[in-house]
Amino acid sequence: MHSEKRAHQTTALQLDAVGRSFGKVDALKDITLSIQTGEIICLVGHSGCGKSSLLRIIAGVDRPDSGVLSMNGRQVAGPQYFVEPEMRRIGFVFQDYALFPHLTAEQNILFGLKALPKEQASERAKEVIDHVGIASLTKRYPHMLSGGEQQRVALARALAPNPDILLMDEPFSSLDSGLRQKVRQETFQLLRRLGTTVIMVTHDPEEALSAGDRIVLMREGQIVQIGTGYDLHDRPNSPYAADFFGEFNKIPGIYRNAQIETVIGPYACEAALPEGSDALAYVRPHAISVSTDEGPTIGKIVERVFLGDVEQLTVDVEGLSQPLHVKTVERFPHTTNHISLAIKSDGLLIFAA
Repeated sequence: MHSEKRAHQTTALQLDAVGRSFGKVDALKDITLSIQTGEIICLVGHSGCGKSSLLRIIAGVDRPDSGVLSMNGRQVAGPQYFVEPEMRRIGFVFQDYALFPHLTAEQNILFGLKALPKEQASERAKEVIDHVGIASLTKRYPHMLSGGEQQRVALARALAPNPDILLMDEPFSSLDSGLRQKVRQETFQLLRRLGTTVIMVTHDPEEALSAGDRIVLMREGQIVQIGTGYDLHDRPNSPYAADFFGEFNKIPGIYRNAQIETVIGPYACEAALPEGSDALAYVRPHAISVSTDEGPTIGKIVERVFLGDVEQLTVDVEGLSQPLHVKTVERFPHTTNHISLAIKSDGLLIFAA
């Protein structure tokens, strides 16, 4: 996010030690999070991690069992206080868009503006229709719209009342992969231009990395790591975070003298691990350099998959129980069976075994 944008930010949403239980199951445990005005936040994690429960509490359709939730400095949920959803100035884009089938696109957008005088509602609807770029769709019914067009109408309907926060629950998951990226890019360009505060739930790591100013990674009702896409992808704080955002080879070794000793060789890497402890080197497939030159570590190619810009190799290495997966731009003749391997130092993470 641009620094000038940060300089004028205020806190749009503050959660302090928010918890929610269902029987003996803790859906949310001690969630503390601060979201700035105009920030786009992605909540990610595997199914059951608590991201949808958190979205429901922010929306006001569910109450927390503990903790305090504030919007723009005003408490909306706490031990003795609760503001109903319709009073929170929150917009919502659902996974299935939830458009009213018997209303045109324009009538769907006007539906959330019933509190305004008719003329004012029409002006606001026209304004948001122009912003989202759907003027040609206004007289059509939902069944006459493509998936991408329905998504844009749903977005316009959510933005029409000028909400303080826009919540999006898997808003692109029903689109085919080719369309998804285009619609997602256009949507977030618009939301950034409007300065909208957005909280989006997604299960898609690539979507979170490309869309969010910050990512909140959750597991079993708790926050595992918060940071930019670069933070979570390049500097994961745990094996869970590493595995969620990337594909890794996991090579066992011993951590000694600020390096991990493996069958492939010793590699320098700082880690907060006891001296002499068992460790795992997490190595990305593109962080292994390969060549036909003689080297200290030789592997046997057992499978090759050509992907265009890169080739994916599966390589057996003596002493390793699992083959290594390598992605390389090098082009090896099909007669090449053995290659030398080395790990690039900047592509190595170390965690306790």
